[in-house]
Amino acid sequence: MTRFSPRTAPLRRAGGLAATALLLAAGPLTVAAAAPARAADPVFTLGGPAETALHPYAEGGGAPKRSTAGITVTNPADEGYEGEFTLTFDLTGVAGVADVAFDPGPGVECETKGTRSAVCTGDTLAPGLSTVTGLLLGAAKGSEQGAAGTIRVTGEARSATSTPLAAPFAPFTPFTTRVTVGGPDLVMRKLPFDHEPTPGQKQQAPITFANRGSRDADGVVLTLRYSRGLDIPQRYSNCAYTTDETWTTARCSVEGAFEAGATYTLAAPLTLEATTRAYRDLFVYGIQEAGTVPRAASTARSERGSGTVLRAVPLTKAPAARGVDLEPGDNEQEAEFRTANTADFMAYGDEASGAAGATVTARLGFHNDGPAWIGRIRSGGSVAAVDFTVPQGATVTSAPKGCRGVTAEGAYREDRKTPAPRYLCPAPTAVRDGGGLDLSFGLRIDKALIGAAGRVTVRGPGLQEAGLPFDPKPGNNTARVVLNGQSGGGPSPSPAPPAEGGPGAGSGRTPSAAPGTSGTGAPGTTGRGGSLASTGSPAAMTASVTAIAALTTGLALFAAARRRRKA
Repeated sequence: MTRFSPRTAPLRRAGGLAATALLLAAGPLTVAAAAPARAADPVFTLGGPAETALHPYAEGGGAPKRSTAGITVTNPADEGYEGEFTLTFDLTGVAGVADVAFDPGPGVECETKGTRSAVCTGDTLAPGLSTVTGLLLGAAKGSEQGAAGTIRVTGEARSATSTPLAAPFAPFTPFTTRVTVGGPDLVMRKLPFDHEPTPGQKQQAPITFANRGSRDADGVVLTLRYSRGLDIPQRYSNCAYTTDETWTTARCSVEGAFEAGATYTLAAPLTLEATTRAYRDLFVYGIQEAGTVPRAASTARSERGSGTVLRAVPLTKAPAARGVDLEPGDNEQEAEFRTANTADFMAYGDEASGAAGATVTARLGFHNDGPAWIGRIRSGGSVAAVDFTVPQGATVTSAPKGCRGVTAEGAYREDRKTPAPRYLCPAPTAVRDGGGLDLSFGLRIDKALIGAAGRVTVRGPGLQEAGLPFDPKPGNNTARVVLNGQSGGGPSPSPAPPAEGGPGAGSGRTPSAAPGTSGTGAPGTTGRGGSLASTGSPAAMTASVTAIAALTTGLALFAAARRRRKA
């Protein structure tokens, strides 16, 4: 407890009045309600495949072929859930259709109770989507082709926030999966491409697939996905085409009965072309039965082709007794291409002038002048990084999201809160020709040095990957950010790139040249490489004057209190 006495009360009142005056000058405060000790229990969602096909029962004996269906739980919370949970499997719907075994995940135990039910238990649910157990499904002895049934999964978790007024168990959304004996098995044949083409080279792609299942397929969907450096000139009228920054996807619906044991090929082969922008590209081609293809997650609008109808014709017909293979993993093939090509990554910087205390915005980055697009679509890693060294006499007040502060030598920096002398900013996984990466840094001019220059370099994504192996012109990989360079004859940075680009690849725009105003009221000037807009404002100045007046009032009250105490 803090004690008060008559002698110290005036001092405390004066301090309180001064503090009150400062708070009033600073503006109204918002008082946040205290957060609860723990958020309410999340609602867990059970999931898995909507339907699983089973290999027919082998009457001749031998090891049964099993299909796997993964049962998942989605925890929407940001943290893992610590508490006992139980999943209950109702197997009555597949009696006589399928035999069920379990392949539980780490920390999970499963126990069957006869042939009618099973229980899996655990004590931790990770955030997001996780697989709790796999169902090992085999056709039951005596089951017939086309026999089907369902498995229903329910769950409950011991509530971590249980009170006398709350439910004792956290809720689960139940899930039901369908099991069917037999089905088609569409297998895509791998094509023998030249995987190191030259720009402009064309190759034929005679797509060929077989149905090795136990029944016919009623129509198929051929899916073709090719990255930005590739093209298929044909545009078929029974195909829907969707294009984004990285991929073109064609989904072609082909009607007909595709018989078990038969092999099919396209009536005319496709043409796959390595364009002038090709570098490292992928072509993915797959086949599925119509009605089983999930709806595309892309929000891009699809367009129908205007050419002829894509058709598939029988190539061979084999006996239906030929090897049964109901594995969905062989429905798709992919080809990777490494095209001898180059891309010119050009760095650009900015310049401005301002008095000490002014805060300005520096725009910097790089532009891909082509001809190739560059993407690491298989690994998902960054294709490059922008390395920015802050000009002397300036402090970073704001940095783009994803940029990491490092030491002046480029080493790891433990401190993530205070401004750094140097920043590394990763580029996206793919940078299209004509795209790039645009960055915006806030800089406070602590000391107005003439010609203070910072360095901007586009380089490999890691500190040990300084070079860009695809870039034939390393001389333009560096530019500068210059502060107060004009009056002192300081160097000018490289010009901003042309205005072209796309989402995730940078716009490559030239910064505006509107004059700024320094935080002290002194006029700022802009350079020909672009503007660094000052952020001082009359409103901010008014608030500063009000705060100073409030502080003066508080000090006067404090001095008066001391005089009374001495008296």
